Amino acid sequence: MRLYFQYLSSGFSNCYLLGTDSGEAIIVDPGMVDTNLVRTIEDNSYTIKGVLVTHDHSHHVKGLNTLMRIYETSIYAINPVVNDNPCSLVRDGDIISIGPFLTEVISIPGHSADSAVYKIDRLLFTGDSLTAGLMGNTASLYAAATQVNAIRTKLFSLPGDFTILPGHGPPSSLEAERRFNMEIATFDMQKIRSPVFKIDN
Repeated sequence: MRLYFQYLSSGFSNCYLLGTDSGEAIIVDPGMVDTNLVRTIEDNSYTIKGVLVTHDHSHHVKGLNTLMRIYETSIYAINPVVNDNPCSLVRDGDIISIGPFLTEVISIPGHSADSAVYKIDRLLFTGDSLTAGLMGNTASLYAAATQVNAIRTKLFSLPGDFTILPGHGPPSSLEAERRFNMEIATFDMQKIRSPVFKIDN
């Protein structure tokens, strides 16, 4: 397989194109579709077998409408519709075949309710759930705890090492994040406490 990386300055986000020597490819998080991405697809005579959406935030999916005007393919996401495009629904634990790509879906809610990680071979496309040294921003401590728990139980428990390909920032490795991601390592579940009400007698 060949992995192509596109940095999108508009949202400071990453788009990935994963292709095979037999001419089949998938795209992950098309935040923008420009001439560079189309040229890479056409120069390699790739047939786009599917598009994976890690979560429905604009700087990860803004290019979907352009992409779907050029190529006839399927979109895979936890949400049924993304940018007015109908999607093939995926759920936590699904293992789907997209052309030659055997893809496992791992739900990591927290940054957003529809956040998914896609495991293909030794690659983890993590969207905004897990980046180099960080985890995704969340709207509440409850959402942060949910995200940390999912990362620890579903990703850090995976045997062996994987390459982390995040929605923002540089790639990393699962082993590096297990050992050195201080944001997750130091997350204190005790931050979430039940409210205490004082009642005067």
